[in-house]
Amino acid sequence: MIAIIYYIIVKLTIIAYIFKKNGDKMQEKIKHYAKETLLFFVLLTLIANVLSLYKSSDVNKEPLKMDSITLIKNQNYQLPHAKPILIHFWASWCPTCSLEASNIQKISEHYETITIAVKSGSDAEIQQFLQERNLNFQVANDANGIYANSFKIAAFPTTLIYDKEKNLVFSEVGYTSTLGLYLRMWWSSL
Repeated sequence: MIAIIYYIIVKLTIIAYIFKKNGDKMQEKIKHYAKETLLFFVLLTLIANVLSLYKSSDVNKEPLKMDSITLIKNQNYQLPHAKPILIHFWASWCPTCSLEASNIQKISEHYETITIAVKSGSDAEIQQFLQERNLNFQVANDANGIYANSFKIAAFPTTLIYDKEKNLVFSEVGYTSTLGLYLRMWWSSL
Protein backbone atom coordinates (compact mmCIF):
# COMPACT_ATOMS: atom_id res chain seq x y z
CA MET A 1 0.00 0.00 0.00
CA ILE A 2 2.86 2.36 0.81
CA ALA A 3 4.41 1.56 -2.58
CA ILE A 4 1.19 2.59 -4.31
CA ILE A 5 1.04 5.89 -2.46
CA TYR A 6 4.71 6.53 -3.20
CA TYR A 7 4.11 5.74 -6.89
CA ILE A 8 1.22 8.23 -7.08
CA ILE A 9 3.23 10.96 -5.34
CA VAL A 10 6.16 10.44 -7.73
CA LYS A 11 3.84 10.60 -10.75
CA LEU A 12 2.15 13.78 -9.50
CA THR A 13 5.54 15.37 -8.84
CA ILE A 14 6.67 14.52 -12.37
CA ILE A 15 3.49 15.97 -13.82
CA ALA A 16 3.90 19.19 -11.83
CA TYR A 17 7.52 19.52 -12.98
CA ILE A 18 6.60 18.92 -16.61
CA PHE A 19 3.80 21.49 -16.38
CA LYS A 20 6.21 24.15 -15.18
CA LYS A 21 8.79 23.22 -17.80
CA ASN A 22 6.65 22.64 -20.88
CA GLY A 23 3.20 24.21 -20.74
CA ASP A 24 2.53 23.42 -24.43
CA LYS A 25 2.99 19.68 -24.25
CA MET A 26 1.30 19.34 -20.88
CA GLN A 27 -1.93 17.88 -22.18
CA GLU A 28 -0.09 15.07 -23.98
CA LYS A 29 1.99 14.30 -20.92
CA ILE A 30 -1.05 14.23 -18.64
CA LYS A 31 -2.79 11.76 -20.96
CA HIS A 32 0.32 9.59 -21.08
CA TYR A 33 0.76 9.48 -17.30
CA ALA A 34 -2.96 9.03 -16.69
CA LYS A 35 -2.98 5.98 -18.99
CA GLU A 36 0.16 4.63 -17.35
CA THR A 37 -1.31 5.07 -13.86
CA LEU A 38 -4.60 3.46 -14.89
CA LEU A 39 -2.74 0.51 -16.40
CA PHE A 40 -0.73 0.15 -13.19
CA PHE A 41 -3.89 -0.05 -11.06
CA VAL A 42 -5.60 -2.48 -13.45
CA LEU A 43 -2.56 -4.78 -13.36
CA LEU A 44 -2.25 -4.45 -9.58
CA THR A 45 -5.93 -5.38 -9.15
CA LEU A 46 -5.60 -8.30 -11.54
CA ILE A 47 -2.52 -9.65 -9.75
CA ALA A 48 -4.13 -9.24 -6.32
CA ASN A 49 -7.24 -11.14 -7.43
CA VAL A 50 -5.22 -13.97 -9.00
CA LEU A 51 -3.17 -14.31 -5.80
CA SER A 52 -6.33 -14.30 -3.68
CA LEU A 53 -7.91 -16.97 -5.87
CA TYR A 54 -4.77 -19.11 -5.67
CA LYS A 55 -4.41 -18.76 -1.90
CA SER A 56 -8.09 -19.50 -1.26
CA SER A 57 -8.19 -22.61 -3.48
CA ASP A 58 -7.40 -24.91 -0.54
CA VAL A 59 -9.96 -23.44 1.86
CA ASN A 60 -12.51 -25.91 3.20
CA LYS A 61 -15.48 -25.49 0.84
CA GLU A 62 -17.89 -27.73 2.77
CA PRO A 63 -21.08 -26.22 4.22
CA LEU A 64 -20.65 -24.60 7.61
CA LYS A 65 -21.22 -27.23 10.31
CA MET A 66 -20.63 -25.05 13.34
CA ASP A 67 -23.66 -24.18 15.45
CA SER A 68 -21.88 -22.26 18.19
CA ILE A 69 -18.48 -20.94 19.11
CA THR A 70 -16.91 -19.73 22.35
CA LEU A 71 -15.84 -16.11 22.21
CA ILE A 72 -13.24 -14.36 24.32
CA LYS A 73 -14.51 -13.76 27.86
CA ASN A 74 -16.03 -17.28 27.65
CA GLN A 75 -19.21 -16.09 25.96
CA ASN A 76 -21.06 -18.69 23.89
CA TYR A 77 -22.23 -17.41 20.51
CA GLN A 78 -24.97 -19.24 18.64
CA LEU A 79 -24.61 -18.90 14.89
CA PRO A 80 -27.81 -17.59 13.33
CA HIS A 81 -30.09 -19.76 11.22
CA ALA A 82 -31.38 -18.59 7.82
CA LYS A 83 -28.98 -15.63 7.74
CA PRO A 84 -25.70 -15.19 5.90
CA ILE A 85 -22.60 -15.05 8.08
CA LEU A 86 -19.09 -13.74 7.61
CA ILE A 87 -16.27 -15.63 9.31
CA HIS A 88 -13.02 -13.72 9.35
CA PHE A 89 -9.66 -15.28 10.28
CA TRP A 90 -7.02 -12.79 11.38
CA ALA A 91 -3.99 -12.42 13.62
CA SER A 92 -2.83 -9.56 15.82
CA TRP A 93 0.70 -9.87 14.38
CA CYS A 94 -0.54 -9.53 10.77
CA PRO A 95 -0.15 -5.98 9.35
CA THR A 96 -2.77 -6.50 6.62
CA CYS A 97 -5.22 -7.74 9.26
CA SER A 98 -4.72 -4.51 11.22
CA LEU A 99 -5.42 -2.46 8.10
CA GLU A 100 -8.58 -4.44 7.36
CA ALA A 101 -9.91 -4.42 10.94
CA SER A 102 -11.94 -1.22 10.49
CA ASN A 103 -13.64 -2.77 7.43
CA ILE A 104 -14.60 -5.81 9.49
CA GLN A 105 -15.86 -3.51 12.26
CA LYS A 106 -18.15 -1.68 9.82
CA ILE A 107 -19.56 -4.84 8.26
CA SER A 108 -20.12 -6.39 11.71
CA GLU A 109 -22.47 -3.54 12.56
CA HIS A 110 -24.85 -4.60 9.77
CA TYR A 111 -24.31 -8.33 9.21
CA GLU A 112 -23.64 -11.40 11.31
CA THR A 113 -19.88 -11.55 11.73
CA ILE A 114 -17.57 -13.80 13.71
CA THR A 115 -13.85 -13.20 13.74
CA ILE A 116 -11.30 -15.77 14.77
CA ALA A 117 -7.96 -14.51 16.09
CA VAL A 118 -5.37 -17.16 15.23
CA LYS A 119 -2.31 -17.59 17.45
CA SER A 120 -2.67 -14.02 18.71
CA GLY A 121 -2.06 -14.55 22.42
CA SER A 122 -4.36 -14.76 25.39
CA ASP A 123 -7.93 -13.49 25.59
CA ALA A 124 -6.63 -10.48 27.54
CA GLU A 125 -4.05 -9.66 24.86
CA ILE A 126 -6.67 -9.89 22.11
CA GLN A 127 -9.05 -7.73 24.14
CA GLN A 128 -6.29 -5.13 24.57
CA PHE A 129 -5.62 -5.21 20.80
CA LEU A 130 -9.32 -4.57 20.15
CA GLN A 131 -9.59 -1.77 22.73
CA GLU A 132 -6.52 0.06 21.38
CA ARG A 133 -8.19 0.16 17.96
CA ASN A 134 -11.77 0.85 19.13
CA LEU A 135 -13.02 -2.47 17.75
CA ASN A 136 -15.90 -4.41 19.26
CA PHE A 137 -16.72 -7.21 16.84
CA GLN A 138 -17.23 -10.80 18.03
CA VAL A 139 -13.90 -12.63 18.49
CA ALA A 140 -13.04 -16.24 19.20
CA ASN A 141 -9.49 -17.00 20.31
CA ASP A 142 -7.91 -19.75 18.22
CA ALA A 143 -4.75 -19.90 20.34
CA ASN A 144 -3.60 -23.25 18.94
CA GLY A 145 -4.87 -22.83 15.37
CA ILE A 146 -7.52 -25.55 15.66
CA TYR A 147 -10.22 -23.58 13.80
CA ALA A 148 -7.72 -22.36 11.20
CA ASN A 149 -6.65 -25.95 10.54
CA SER A 150 -10.22 -27.24 10.27
CA PHE A 151 -11.08 -24.52 7.73
CA LYS A 152 -7.70 -25.07 5.98
CA ILE A 153 -6.63 -21.45 6.36
CA ALA A 154 -3.12 -20.90 5.03
CA ALA A 155 -2.79 -17.09 5.00
CA PHE A 156 -4.15 -14.09 6.89
CA PRO A 157 -6.50 -12.38 6.68
CA THR A 158 -8.97 -14.85 5.19
CA THR A 159 -12.66 -14.03 4.97
CA LEU A 160 -15.32 -16.67 4.39
CA ILE A 161 -18.90 -15.72 3.57
CA TYR A 162 -21.69 -18.28 3.90
CA ASP A 163 -25.23 -17.89 2.57
CA LYS A 164 -28.50 -18.54 4.44
CA GLU A 165 -28.13 -22.31 3.94
CA LYS A 166 -24.55 -22.16 5.30
CA ASN A 167 -22.95 -22.88 1.91
CA LEU A 168 -19.64 -21.15 1.21
CA VAL A 169 -20.31 -18.39 -1.32
CA PHE A 170 -17.12 -16.31 -1.15
CA SER A 171 -13.61 -16.84 0.17
CA GLU A 172 -11.10 -14.00 0.10
CA VAL A 173 -7.46 -14.08 1.15
CA GLY A 174 -5.85 -10.73 1.81
CA TYR A 175 -7.25 -7.24 2.17
CA THR A 176 -10.89 -6.70 1.22
CA SER A 177 -12.51 -3.27 1.07
CA THR A 178 -15.61 -2.35 3.05
CA LEU A 179 -17.58 -1.95 -0.18
CA GLY A 180 -16.40 -5.37 -1.36
CA LEU A 181 -17.53 -6.94 1.92
CA TYR A 182 -20.93 -5.21 1.76
CA LEU A 183 -21.50 -6.34 -1.82
CA ARG A 184 -20.55 -9.94 -1.00
CA MET A 185 -22.80 -10.02 2.08
CA TRP A 186 -25.68 -8.49 0.12
CA TRP A 187 -25.23 -11.09 -2.63
CA SER A 188 -25.13 -13.95 -0.14
CA SER A 189 -28.39 -12.78 1.45
CA LEU A 190 -30.36 -13.03 -1.83
